Amino acid sequence: MSREHEWVDEEAGPVVRPYAVARGRTKPASSSALDLLATVASTGLPVPAKAELSGQHRRLLTAVSGQTRPVVEISSDLGLPVGVVRVLLGDLLEHGLVTVRPPRDKAVTATESLLQEVINGLRAL
Repeated sequence: MSREHEWVDEEAGPVVRPYAVARGRTKPASSSALDLLATVASTGLPVPAKAELSGQHRRLLTAVSGQTRPVVEISSDLGLPVGVVRVLLGDLLEHGLVTVRPPRDKAVTATESLLQEVINGLRAL
């Protein structure tokens, strides 16, 4: 039996409580803002020898490998509470294994009226 399935019982679900996954921590070690809509990407760097990564850390790294995803989506896919994912991401940030970008400011995003103007301009060509 692989270690990945060691913590799951088919009928009962996860056997390990979320606070145990986060090693009793409730806040990430890094000071980076890990907003729900912040996007996370793997840096592709190898895991340092000094890093003590759990199976959940490795699952999280796999979830962001080759793509950029929001924190809330990662949490949903892994079936872990957002608070736990933030703690795990903080660990990965400390080791330089992921990058986190804050969510885009609403003032910077295009409005529907602006997009409509672009469409109209393209049609006029």
